Amino acid sequence: MAPDQLHRGLGALADRSPADTGVVLLESREWLSRRPYHRMRVAMILLNQRAFAEELKAEGFEVRVERGDAPMVQLLRQVAQACGPMLATEWAEREMRHEFRAVVDEGLLQVQPHDGWLTAPEDFAGCRRGTQWSMDAFYRRVRHRTGLLMDETGEPQGGRWSFDTENRKAWPGTPAAPAAPRFAMDALRRGVQATMERDFSEHPGELDLEALPATVKDGERLWTWAKAECLPHFGPFEDAMSIASRGLFHSRMSPLMNLWRMPARRMVQDVAAMALPIESKEGFIRQVIGWREFVRWVHLQTDGFRDAWPAAAGPGDGGFSRWKGAPWAPVAAAPQGVDGGARPAALGGSTPLPPAFWGRASGLHCLDRVVQDVWSEGWSHHITRLMVLGNLATLLDVDARELADWFWIAYMDAWDWVVEPNVLAMATYATGGGRRDDHQALRGGQRLHRWHERLLRRLRVQAGEGLPDHAALLGLPAASRGQAACQPQDEAGHGLAAATRRFAKVHRCGHLRACA
Repeated sequence: MAPDQLHRGLGALADRSPADTGVVLLESREWLSRRPYHRMRVAMILLNQRAFAEELKAEGFEVRVERGDAPMVQLLRQVAQACGPMLATEWAEREMRHEFRAVVDEGLLQVQPHDGWLTAPEDFAGCRRGTQWSMDAFYRRVRHRTGLLMDETGEPQGGRWSFDTENRKAWPGTPAAPAAPRFAMDALRRGVQATMERDFSEHPGELDLEALPATVKDGERLWTWAKAECLPHFGPFEDAMSIASRGLFHSRMSPLMNLWRMPARRMVQDVAAMALPIESKEGFIRQVIGWREFVRWVHLQTDGFRDAWPAAAGPGDGGFSRWKGAPWAPVAAAPQGVDGGARPAALGGSTPLPPAFWGRASGLHCLDRVVQDVWSEGWSHHITRLMVLGNLATLLDVDARELADWFWIAYMDAWDWVVEPNVLAMATYATGGGRRDDHQALRGGQRLHRWHERLLRRLRVQAGEGLPDHAALLGLPAASRGQAACQPQDEAGHGLAAATRRFAKVHRCGHLRACA
């Protein structure tokens, strides 16, 4: 079982009897330190994998947890050579698929299809529009085929396919945003805490083990909370940002869903059957089958965009080394077959990721607040990811590959198949097209600026005093900085206000270099 396949009913394990089946789980320090992953991400994986091992043992399976500093493929090869060929479910991660290719070629591992996805190849093939894939066409096709949120006449429930325009309300403070459940320290969490202190103390980010679900019971408790406290109000405030609540009415289920701890199929079925406002019901389901499944197909079809762009030689650190002043040192070198991911640059972005993304104060309060939240929790909702982090990085002409690596490192729910399409295509447009979808960061500059000005007022900071220019964000010396970014500048200026205006103008015509 791979670390992102932690469900009894998935793939090769689904129809196996405990009486005649052994399960191998791998804990590779090389893999967990391949990048300077957030402590919460590492702990989330360890907690859930160890809880899953105990659940399988309780069911009667013989479970072997192979731990070591070596890469996962090396640990698995050692087990296979001792025990004989094994059966695996196809890995969701492209990086894992290529890492394990060697043992598959050696005949030590047979691979069965991953049956946890909700959509089929024909769904994706049918959403091609000329040279592009359409997320909207994909979403409608899946709903037609499955009957999900369709009425008896074959029309979408509520009379519309999407209620996105209704889901953009600012949150006024009511209804109150719910507090996420906490999970008491127990033997499992204490064991992971000891592992984190011993083996992963150099990783960045805070660690709050009581915030992380681990067991099946924990996951059910979090989902019950999300259904009762979040989903009734999710739709209208889906796109809202607030300094009063990090999560607002978002379910926080994505880390569990991407580990396959809580299958997406179960969640979609539950929401479809609930008595919810159509805006909330459709909004949640669209995120799962219209976005999550779509980006997975994009990643698979393009081989992580390697079909059009060269790949980096090895895994990147998302700017960690520059921020820390020392190189990141994984426990061991990544195995053969693991590269650093595609490096698309359709808009030419080459600026190193600013140290502000690692927690160095920039004075741009919207950025600093979101970054603080991310390094505290290893999570934030999709609007802060795209409208703040992705949008500002694009304004600053940041290297999209380094930004993607940063997201992969900083977020608990980040895996290559989901983070790369989200960052390289949607957030930064670095791939230059190929998708007709909601390029939210490309049209979010004005919205970000309005949100920042509201935030300044909330923090009682006078406009022009707390907002730095590009040089400040990039960590350059004060002597190299221009005027404060809140102050109007000409179109050649480096202020955020000017950049925002230029950004909106650029994307109306669609050619950044021609207009910059």
